[in-house]
Amino acid sequence: MNKTEVLIIGGGPCGLAAAVGAAKTGAHVVVLERDERLGGILTQCIHNGFGLHLFNEELTGPEYAERWKEKVAEFSNITTITGAFCTSIERAGDKWVVTASSSGGLIEVEARSVILALGCRERPAGSIFLNGERPAGVFSAGCAQKLINIEGKKVGNRAVILGSGDIGLIMARRLICEGSEVVGIYEIMPQSGGLARNITQCVQDFGIPLHLNTTITRVVGKKRVEGVFIAPVDEKLRPKYELEKFIPCDTLLLSVGLQPENEIAKNLGLEFNNITNSYVVDEYYQTSEAGLFCAGNVLHVNDLVDNVSAEGERAGECAGLYAKNKLKYAKKIEITHDDHIKYTAPKYIYDDKNGTAKISFRVNKNYKRTIIRALSAGKEISKRPSPAVTAGEMQTLFIDKTKILNDLHLEIEVME
Repeated sequence: MNKTEVLIIGGGPCGLAAAVGAAKTGAHVVVLERDERLGGILTQCIHNGFGLHLFNEELTGPEYAERWKEKVAEFSNITTITGAFCTSIERAGDKWVVTASSSGGLIEVEARSVILALGCRERPAGSIFLNGERPAGVFSAGCAQKLINIEGKKVGNRAVILGSGDIGLIMARRLICEGSEVVGIYEIMPQSGGLARNITQCVQDFGIPLHLNTTITRVVGKKRVEGVFIAPVDEKLRPKYELEKFIPCDTLLLSVGLQPENEIAKNLGLEFNNITNSYVVDEYYQTSEAGLFCAGNVLHVNDLVDNVSAEGERAGECAGLYAKNKLKYAKKIEITHDDHIKYTAPKYIYDDKNGTAKISFRVNKNYKRTIIRALSAGKEISKRPSPAVTAGEMQTLFIDKTKILNDLHLEIEVME
């Protein structure tokens, strides 16, 4: 059995950053990656927009991944193993044992601490009860991205996109650049789930229609997609079938949400958040099981890869300190929030009166002119006015921990 101090499951932007963070503590680190090369989803994201916050440059996905691989290569105490698909994780006393399948057989690694950095995956057609046959020409947006960017294949000539998440918006532009026609993007919600910059750069700049409060009711075609029926929805998101309209197309891309790749730890009984569909963590990115950490898109879906890497590096640092028995604890405080906020990450912080706590959260819908406040013992300890907050963009609040008393509550005052 292989032994290490910190084991990281996943070699994408979170896992690579976590390896660097852990290695800086002096801990020995092993990274297990299921693909044959490091980088995760970044390897197929040839568009730019990565690295603006961490590297002060606008990089493509492969360039961004390469930066982190170069950082990993600087540390002799990091070992990376590719082509290793993790199948189980078990507690073994005060350590963890992770089993992975590889071309060379089963790999077992014993570690003092483990970081889950598996990222997320796209929701499939089956999860949204898409009616119709199962013809060729229906792709998830990520699958279409891989076919075009990695395999060099054209997926269709006339496309419809269901859902307006960031990857759907980016693929709308990519299809246009490959010579395909994009008839429209149809979003069931009253607002887009993507970043404002992607709506501008990928949709508006290319004249692609974005239809809100609209969904696809049926897919038509047996061997190949021939078209789809679309319909507006009511306030309860129910299609108005009497207003159905047929849209001819030969391709349907689904951008209907992402979900964390968290199955490997579901048998451990960890505290779970049904909103994020993932685990609850403290400010060290530690789950309810000591020594098991979780960060990046497996914790909650981030807008920017820079944020994913920042979370990973912090989780790696904390996992490294834990492995060396140097992670310090204090009284745990649960972060509560009002109904404007969906969730916070982390959910718990430590009342150690030291430094600044970074709280990330998402709101339930778009709001104009707001004031985001943090209260402790009923007293305002942090405030951030904002001209607008949107459901599609992660919000962040920094809290001076010296001001925290016995509790911490976040609320949003909507000015209009």
